[in-house]
Amino acid sequence: MAFQLYNKSETLGLREKFIASSCKLFFPNDPIKIVRAQGQYMFDEKERKYLDCINNVAHVGHCHPDVVKAGITQMAKLNTNTRYLHDNIVHYAKRLSETLPQKLSVFYFVNSGSEANDLALRLAQQYTKHEDIVVLDNAYHGHLNSLIDISPYKFRSLRPQKDWVHVVPVPDTYRGLYREDHPDPALAYANEAKAIIDDVEKKNHKIAAFFAESLPSVAGQIIPPAGYFQKVAGHVRNAGGLFVVDEIQVGFGRVGKHFWAFQLQGDDFLPDIVTMGKPIGNGHPLACVVTTKEIGDAFAATGVEHFNTFGGSPVSCAIGLAVLEVIEKEDLRGNATRVGTYLLNLLNQQKAKHPIIGDVRGIGLFIGVELVKDRLQRTPATEETQYLITRMKKEFILLSNDGPDRNVLKIKPPMCFTTEDAQFLVEKVDKILTEMETRMTDTCKTLLK
Repeated sequence: MAFQLYNKSETLGLREKFIASSCKLFFPNDPIKIVRAQGQYMFDEKERKYLDCINNVAHVGHCHPDVVKAGITQMAKLNTNTRYLHDNIVHYAKRLSETLPQKLSVFYFVNSGSEANDLALRLAQQYTKHEDIVVLDNAYHGHLNSLIDISPYKFRSLRPQKDWVHVVPVPDTYRGLYREDHPDPALAYANEAKAIIDDVEKKNHKIAAFFAESLPSVAGQIIPPAGYFQKVAGHVRNAGGLFVVDEIQVGFGRVGKHFWAFQLQGDDFLPDIVTMGKPIGNGHPLACVVTTKEIGDAFAATGVEHFNTFGGSPVSCAIGLAVLEVIEKEDLRGNATRVGTYLLNLLNQQKAKHPIIGDVRGIGLFIGVELVKDRLQRTPATEETQYLITRMKKEFILLSNDGPDRNVLKIKPPMCFTTEDAQFLVEKVDKILTEMETRMTDTCKTLLK
């Protein structure tokens, strides 16, 4: 079936007419019309090439031929639900299990990260017979009603905090409560969590789970201090709760040295439930929850069947398998380590040159650059960050921002990102920041005349 090709203004007009206004676009004042993509590049209707520095969904690269082929081949053969025996789902579960600690061995396949986190919430509450959830400040775990309730990033602008939801400080050692000069920020932040948990118990509530992104993303590309998860997990489990890690933004080797970001905390940390999404299917709607046999059995003991019409289908699992194979075949974890280290070094050189860069942090291809008006007070440079992102678009580089003050450049590109891409990105950042500083200097000179 052939569709009419619209020019950019016609497409925008039709979108404004038929698509809900709450469905926002990047660069709303001058949106980009993307018509195709390949690897780490996206192309507009004029065939102009943009370097994609933010699309962690296209994990192994946009339209990777191996992933596309796996989906097409299986779709031409069979696609149905999981009530029939099929090899793909067991192959995929077995292959995924090989990347995880042995105890995490029971899988549920769903369609999205939101579905995965909603299911994790149900699993935790069913297993513990408790209701209360502890979450990090500024966390975002999905758009379902249940997840908005446990996502401070969302619920603070929508509705009152539920009495069964408890918020602890995000372990941000740059602008948070305990900073890099604290003798033990992991302990200090964990004690904040313990204080909240103790207060919950005094009110005769019971903790079902602590939810945390392994590396808080929307909160500002945060790298929790080593040992934080272990300490919090001790407090949570003493209160009868479970520890749920959300790997939806950062899993599948993005951190380079490990397949899962929670492994950065050390071998002595084992979550009870892990959720996965976004990169798992390289753009195909696939997500997953993995847990222990004990928790899975408790969920089954309710007698209520868990079923997902599309989750775990032969096509989804074929695509998921292809993603895992590409990560291994192309050594994308090694690439994340090499390119990420190179990029961090380049960005730290820019930090030495440009005072507006307050902090550079990250691991692998998960990187945050925090812009501040002054380094002493660490005042967020929100407007400057947005200006830089808008200007980078004119240089054909796609960036975005995160953090509660929207002053953190987030860099989470496809894993095929190269050192040449990193150099190109940083050269343009340097150029624009230099222009901004020159303009500010000229303005000051004019005012002093």
